[in-house]
Amino acid sequence: MGDYSNDFLLYELKSGQERAFDYIFRKYYKGLCAQAISYINDMDAAQNQVQECFIKFWEKRSELNEIQNLAGYLSFMVRNQCIDYLRKEKVIAKAHDSELDKPVSENSTENELLVHEFEEKLVVALSNLPERCRMAFEYSRFENNTYPEIAKKMNISVKAVEALVGRALKSLRTELKDYLPLLFLFFRIM
Repeated sequence: MGDYSNDFLLYELKSGQERAFDYIFRKYYKGLCAQAISYINDMDAAQNQVQECFIKFWEKRSELNEIQNLAGYLSFMVRNQCIDYLRKEKVIAKAHDSELDKPVSENSTENELLVHEFEEKLVVALSNLPERCRMAFEYSRFENNTYPEIAKKMNISVKAVEALVGRALKSLRTELKDYLPLLFLFFRIM
């Protein structure tokens, strides 16, 4: 599948087209995992929560009404899934007299909310990138591949990888200008 509009993808998804679901999954999975990790701080648990969201998304595909922003919708699903997961974990930990119930300072809570808000906006911004720019950026920043490794994976030149990542960075800096300190701190995007 090429680069399709959300309306077309949702129409195909509602009619049970697994190909549309697969396309949506591949396009958003890594970004949503990065978001989930910021909530959960455990790679396996974060991936499980994102997969749970995609399972729910598939199961409720016929009930999906008009979704204006698919990336935002999926990001919201992941956020809620992670919060539910953390609540359940807290209840389990409380039952076992865990230390997880320590009070959190107000400043720390504000910082966590800002980071989570940033993660949600990042998922949306990444989904707005052209597919090859997004892929090159994700290989570089999420998988820590070198430009030559990315060039080999994408079957393009190193210069083309540099251009794609550069274009992605420029777009993300513009779209996420309110979060530049977080961009620099978490994703080396400057």
